[in-house]
Amino acid sequence: MADQRTHLMLENYIGGKFLPCTKYIDAYDPSVGEVYCKVPDSDKEEVDTAVEAAKEAFPAWSSKSPQERSQVLNKLADLIDAHLEEFAQAESKDQGKTLTFARTVDIPRSAYNFRFFATSILHHTNECTQMDHMGCMHYTVRTPVGVAGLISPWNLPLYLLTWKIAPAIAMGNTVVAKPSEMTSVTAWMMCKLLDEAGVPPGVVNIVFGTGPKAGEALVSHPDVPLISFTGSTATAQRITQQSSPYCKRLSLELGGKNPAIIFDDANLDECIPTTVRSSFSNQGEICLCTSRIFVQKSIFNEFLQRFVEAAQKWKTGVPSDTTASMGALISKEHLEKVKGYVTIAQTEGGKVLCGEGVNSLDLPAKNQTGYFMLPTVITGVADESRCMQEEIFGPVTCVVPFENEEEVIQRANNVKYGLAATVWSRDVGRVHRMAKKLQAGMVCTNCWLVRDLNLPFGGMKFSGVGREGGKDSYEFFTEVKTITIKH
Repeated sequence: MADQRTHLMLENYIGGKFLPCTKYIDAYDPSVGEVYCKVPDSDKEEVDTAVEAAKEAFPAWSSKSPQERSQVLNKLADLIDAHLEEFAQAESKDQGKTLTFARTVDIPRSAYNFRFFATSILHHTNECTQMDHMGCMHYTVRTPVGVAGLISPWNLPLYLLTWKIAPAIAMGNTVVAKPSEMTSVTAWMMCKLLDEAGVPPGVVNIVFGTGPKAGEALVSHPDVPLISFTGSTATAQRITQQSSPYCKRLSLELGGKNPAIIFDDANLDECIPTTVRSSFSNQGEICLCTSRIFVQKSIFNEFLQRFVEAAQKWKTGVPSDTTASMGALISKEHLEKVKGYVTIAQTEGGKVLCGEGVNSLDLPAKNQTGYFMLPTVITGVADESRCMQEEIFGPVTCVVPFENEEEVIQRANNVKYGLAATVWSRDVGRVHRMAKKLQAGMVCTNCWLVRDLNLPFGGMKFSGVGREGGKDSYEFFTEVKTITIKH
């Protein structure tokens, strides 16, 4: 184990300054399973200081014009782009994802989040109505809410943190953000760029730490009227309880148990590589990943054979390996949990066709202690089984047959989640019928994860509350006021 002095030491960023903390948490490099970073273990005291700084910065920042704020966001996007390689290296090491994924997805999208909201705030208009018979005119104005509490997860660390910070500050709010204690490095690196981008002290404050300490202090703070959270449903239930005495505004983007529905007229040459990607991208650690694959009976055997062959070619390797499609899972505990679901599937009568316990991992000696797992495909499980009902959030997917439309809609909807779904068919009428009946906030047809940031993102049922996206984020991060003038 490396000497403690060689560990990267992070500090909270409050009121435009880096402040040390009295206690620290170990953060691990998932590819080797060793501590490489110390993260502040912040408590109520640090959160209170950050909220105070955000409150102080709010009047000046909220009174700036959208054009002025837009310039700052664009400059921050440019700075992230300029440092893309070091951000990508840090994200890959901290989270376990492949360097290729961090370079091509996480960091470019983080910069784009700022660029997108930098332009979208220039194009919102307000409403006006006339009541001439009453001699009145009504119009609306939108004003920032205040201090936004933002809590982001460990799977896409900077990507999802900036997806919250960008709209919050674009609309004139100030923020106190808490990234996951497991993946804090890129948030800390971004803090170093804020001053250069022209973000005034106190507009963006980042407090590192755990959910039970720093997170609870933030969601239960009386001066934080708004919380945006991405993470597990169980944590969201806790946030709802903690924030309810203050009637806070909540946006909760939670888990998924997303189905792919593959009809017998699907183009399998496109469907198979895309469904492998939708099942195993980022080690299956994306809330939109496919974990239940329903295949029409007449093509079930062909699909299964080709899908398993493709999954076995999806290489698990050291994150820096450019030929690897998948890196390490986030933590030892998470790896054990995901592997545990494979064992559960077997006890429930499922058959593991490839991956965990079937194929062997080939890793360099120093990575043998890392948190790696092969893409795993299971069949023969009932819809009621835990592997078909619970979010696994790892490289495990279940493939089952179905007969017809009516049956598969009922089965696909038979979970507590409702985040995303994919449908594979060349029948346009069927595609529209399916999209309408599936209980999911987002339905993709013949593709996966093609996002337009203008459009709403979010889920139904246990997959969350609220939507975020161009117009939706604008509405969430502002208060609307109706003004009536009698003339």
